[in-house]
Amino acid sequence: MPPTLSSKKTAAALRTSARFSAELLLVLVMTAVALWLLGKMWSVVWPLIVGLLMTTLTWPPARFLRRRGWRPALAASVVTVLFLLVAAGIAALIAVPVASQSGQLTDGVAQGIQRLREWAAGPPLNIGDDQITGAFDAAVARVQDSVGSLVTTVVTGVSTVFNGVVTAVLAVFLMFFFLKDGPRFLPWLTRQLPGRLATDVPVVAERGWDTLGAFVRSQAFVGLLDAVFIGLGLWIVGVPLVLPLAVLTFVAAFVPIVGALFAGLVAVLIALVSNGLTDALIVLAIIVLVQQLEGNVFQPMIQSRGLGLHAAVVLLAVTLGGSLAGIVGSLLAVPVAALIAVVWNYLREELGDPPQEPETAAAAAPAA
Repeated sequence: MPPTLSSKKTAAALRTSARFSAELLLVLVMTAVALWLLGKMWSVVWPLIVGLLMTTLTWPPARFLRRRGWRPALAASVVTVLFLLVAAGIAALIAVPVASQSGQLTDGVAQGIQRLREWAAGPPLNIGDDQITGAFDAAVARVQDSVGSLVTTVVTGVSTVFNGVVTAVLAVFLMFFFLKDGPRFLPWLTRQLPGRLATDVPVVAERGWDTLGAFVRSQAFVGLLDAVFIGLGLWIVGVPLVLPLAVLTFVAAFVPIVGALFAGLVAVLIALVSNGLTDALIVLAIIVLVQQLEGNVFQPMIQSRGLGLHAAVVLLAVTLGGSLAGIVGSLLAVPVAALIAVVWNYLREELGDPPQEPETAAAAAPAA
């Protein structure tokens, strides 16, 4: 019995679905292999990413100097030195006032501990000094029992700090070379690639560079909003060290999740030891409110406009990146999503139907 037309269509549809499933499976396998290789090379890739992000901040002044006739090496050197001076100035702006008021803060910590003990001794807790002493002795004994794990934690922390310093040094050197030789990269890449890739890859790379710049600028603007609103709240409450805390909030905004938590914890602690529990709770409420507005309103709106992504896409990207790779995933989620959107938009432009010329459209209308 010969096959019917419907059976032929069904077989053709099954073959198409099987081919599409095989191609999709191949793409997923290649993606998994690429991510595995990326993890193996992460010690090199991470400084490269940090260097690129810092270059997006320092490229405008370097470009300004180059347009004024400065040699590329001299312009890159001057901008790199200025960048390091600004970073050192920010660190000094945070550290010097804290060091100058360290005595006041130490007294405040002692008074805060004493106030907490007095509050715990009263109703409804009615915790006596003997109970507090017993709890302290139990904590000391537990620490002594876990000396081995503490040593391991300390060694891990020292290793992390050392790796961070190495990453920062490599990133600064890479930033210098990017500032010096960056404009030569696309022409060199065009000469190295064959055929159509010599046109497509440089265009995508240029658009991706613009996208990275938009991401860093939007993140800096979000950090500025956080610093202004939180600093204003601290000033109204009367918390000391308002300027260092505002600067710390701005710098910490470049590290998603953990940066905001660290800056907020420092502000609440200083409010507690200097102003008391009530003002500390007020500061905590201000920080939580500003962080909620920043994470759910300001950041999605600003980054969606600057990167061409919907605000919901930004939120989902940060959530997915954090669940997959923690802090680094949260930091890189939005620029990675924006770069994927750049590649997709370019492919859609190239694979779509070319627009008709006005003369062609006018000539085709009578024939239709």
